Amino acid sequence: MMAPVTVIGAGLAGSEAAWQLAMRGIPVELWEMKPRKMTPAHHSPLFGELVCSNSLRSDQLENAVGLLKEELRRLDSLILACADETRVAAGGALAVDREGFSRAVTERIRNHPNITVMEGEVMTIPSEGEVIVASGPLTADSLAEDITKCLGQEDYLHFYDAAAPLVTVESVDMNCAFFASRYDKGTPDYINCPMTREEYLVFWQELCNAQEAQVHGFEDGNVFEGCMPVEVMARRGEQTLCYGPLKPRGLRDPRTGQEPFAVVQLRRDNENGSIYNLVGFQTHLKFPEQKRVFSMIPALRNAEFVRYGVMHRNTYLHSPGLLDRYYRVKTIPRIVFAGQITGVEGYVESTASGLLAAVELSNRLLGKSPVDFPQETAIGALALYISNETVGIFQPMNVNFGIIPPLGYKVKGKRNKNATLSQRSLECLETLLPKLTWQL
Repeated sequence: MMAPVTVIGAGLAGSEAAWQLAMRGIPVELWEMKPRKMTPAHHSPLFGELVCSNSLRSDQLENAVGLLKEELRRLDSLILACADETRVAAGGALAVDREGFSRAVTERIRNHPNITVMEGEVMTIPSEGEVIVASGPLTADSLAEDITKCLGQEDYLHFYDAAAPLVTVESVDMNCAFFASRYDKGTPDYINCPMTREEYLVFWQELCNAQEAQVHGFEDGNVFEGCMPVEVMARRGEQTLCYGPLKPRGLRDPRTGQEPFAVVQLRRDNENGSIYNLVGFQTHLKFPEQKRVFSMIPALRNAEFVRYGVMHRNTYLHSPGLLDRYYRVKTIPRIVFAGQITGVEGYVESTASGLLAAVELSNRLLGKSPVDFPQETAIGALALYISNETVGIFQPMNVNFGIIPPLGYKVKGKRNKNATLSQRSLECLETLLPKLTWQL
């Protein structure tokens, strides 16, 4: 009888990895420290909890993350299946009912006969056997110390991640807001809260001066650019927010027929549309300050905040030279990493790393040849980027067309070029599918 594979962590990467292994007939022991131990960013004991946002970003093939999602769908991803089942309206993006999504992932994992869920904190990497470490960006100190000891690597990199606050839809003043999607793409699913120049400048000044909660070691320069707290962004300049989360481009206020000076967008956070999150408003302001400053947005003057934003530490490896294209530790191939701890950034990217790691591990255990996802595919390009020893200053990376090889010929228009790149990627993937079947 085959010994079970140990998977540490039941986030998106760990759940996906456990599922892919189990579906290929490989027994799995999936360790999850919740609910026995929770982190400041977690609010639920369910698996696959979405912390920073409920959006899995663009669902269009002209966008690299849209391509990656389509690849995952064709690879029978658990996470994408659950996301599609619990999606909520969000224009051209794939957003989900946060609780419904996590519940769907949890039920499938717990009901699979090849998966045994083990509750409790893992303090050390098992000394024997195959293991996938998907402990996430919130890896506990004890396990992080053991990983460092095991790898013999002292230069761990840390950054801080921030989650946006949530408000009830009934508390939004729709006399000061309107439904629309930017450039009228998709359906008008976002609540847009416009601000005049005068309103924005008062808000911006108060945001810059608002009091932050204390976090040891937090400095503006250490914040990962992709999930920067809104107050840190504001301090970079008066107009910075207007080119970021408050960008008014492509949004026309039906009351004036004009683009506002600035717009705060709210995105649906659950299926019935009772809760919305402030898009791009990841923050670590003190809770009373969040209430005070964000209520200065006209449409949110009486907003009911059901959750305030929080800041938490994220941990990731310096993966180039340490991991290979299968997310295995080069010097200890029985140890595999997956998820944001590898330096992939984002929910979809974490899922992709868990899937690829499990596919390679299962093929190895079943005596099959490895599946080399080429760089022309989004899932392959991401794995090859984080394992590329020539990468100089390494930091977490979202999937993007810049890490996928160019076409070699010109296509007029960026969207057309990206669509052609996606078509090529999916054609490459189709040739691999026979090697990825669940049937033994």
